Amino acid sequence: MHDLQSLNLITEKIIGAAIEVHRVLGPGLLESAYEACLIYELTRRGLKVEQQKPLPVVYKDVRLDIGYRLDLLVEDSVIVELKAVEQLLPIHEAQLISYLKLSGYRLGLLINFNVLILKDGIRRRAL
Repeated sequence: MHDLQSLNLITEKIIGAAIEVHRVLGPGLLESAYEACLIYELTRRGLKVEQQKPLPVVYKDVRLDIGYRLDLLVEDSVIVELKAVEQLLPIHEAQLISYLKLSGYRLGLLINFNVLILKDGIRRRAL
């Protein structure tokens, strides 16, 4: 597990990479395009990235593969959920919080690329 300082450094790098992707592509594309470009930027910056990582649900000691997938898991510590929607809704944040609870990871970023200024589309959540 990473300490809070290293988690903050990782999230700064993720946000910097996302800003670069948004600067080059702008809003209006599909989520999959942003995901591919963000993976490229993150790996260029030396970060380990897992894409579409399966997230099982454990219910009463039974492990169920229901089909949940983390968009990205960066450095085995930060969940990154990507969106390309008109606006982030409470359900998007609830999804990220549920993924944090199910996975045991402490920190997540929700990034909506369909905004004019990317910082307006970023939410950071911690458990």
